[in-house]
Amino acid sequence: MSFQASRLDPVRPSASAATSQRARELRAEGHEVIDLGLGEPDFDTPMHIIEAAHQAALNGQTKYPPNGGTDTLKKAIIAKFKRDNQLHFTPSEIIVSNGAKQIIFGALMSTLEADQEVLLCAPYFDSYENIVLAIGGQPKFIRCDADNSFRLTPAALEAAISDNTRWLIFNSPSNPAGAMYSDDELLALGAVLARHPQVLVLADEIYEHIIFDDRKYSSLAALSPNLREQVLTVNGVSKAYAMTGWRIGYGAGPEQLISAMTKMQSLISSGACSIAQAAAAAALNGPQDEVERFRQAFEKRRDLVVNAVADIPGLTLDAPGGAFYALIGCEALMNSTTPDGGIIENDAEFVAYIMDTAQVATVPGSAYGLSPFFRISMANSETNLSEALRRIASCVAQLKHP
Repeated sequence: MSFQASRLDPVRPSASAATSQRARELRAEGHEVIDLGLGEPDFDTPMHIIEAAHQAALNGQTKYPPNGGTDTLKKAIIAKFKRDNQLHFTPSEIIVSNGAKQIIFGALMSTLEADQEVLLCAPYFDSYENIVLAIGGQPKFIRCDADNSFRLTPAALEAAISDNTRWLIFNSPSNPAGAMYSDDELLALGAVLARHPQVLVLADEIYEHIIFDDRKYSSLAALSPNLREQVLTVNGVSKAYAMTGWRIGYGAGPEQLISAMTKMQSLISSGACSIAQAAAAAALNGPQDEVERFRQAFEKRRDLVVNAVADIPGLTLDAPGGAFYALIGCEALMNSTTPDGGIIENDAEFVAYIMDTAQVATVPGSAYGLSPFFRISMANSETNLSEALRRIASCVAQLKHP
């Protein structure tokens, strides 16, 4: 007898989580594995945030929170959007959830009819596809190639939209490629979306504060205010504030959409942890110097990775504009022969070769809808990144090219 509903049949386990689990198993066997799979900042949560949670617990903030978020955190989120993004919202246009992933699930679950399309820009965060499939929607992929820095073009967006399109999920800076958009590029995409008011846009801005090369961040909703009734802006405290385990994400959008999402959330979790919400409010309202320190560290690591990959024949890398991932091309190594006589036919086999030979855990680009690439997380020390890339270079050098 199967205990799994058929709706879960097409859902795949998280590729990065599976990679990290395999790394843990190998470590338990005594192997010195460097895990570059999981996208989690390796910094500690800033102390003033931890202290805020402590005080909230001492002050009795341990009861059921409101389904859509506490007043205190909603006020902090509204202030953050005004300060950082020049966006103006009311409390009824804000929802707080157990991580940004629950915001995404709630938005799609509340609005998506069976077999309606959700546009995904490949490469994409693999959970997007799985959430769409679990709900019964239809993922529709728009290939965004490396020759355009993995960015969506207006022409490709226009061609993908159909009468059955319900959502576009748009992530900048992106996981897994670190792709970022200029204001002009965002405005051009906004012009396409304005011609299709039936298409809702989920703008995932979770990596907003992790950007490089003196870039300035712009929100799609701020640049195209005419899209206000179409855009749900999604963010959270996990990445910028090193708070992955606190599980607080938030969304801002049209009141009717937020109302539907809050109704759905009341059935799932009855709101997010009250103590974690107090911590998130402290993160958004408090000093931002640690956020900048983290950003600078990630930029140094990005530079290290870009320079190291440039010295490995057969690998390519478009320098990420933000986030803490590198999507590295390995097309030139396909059909190569390994020292034991095996043939590497795809990126999944290349990743397995790296794991087995170099003891470095990475994720194949096929998990994110684009091959042949592999993703590494730069949320690791410079020492570990340097050693991992040295090992990868050694593995590549051992391959015989066709």
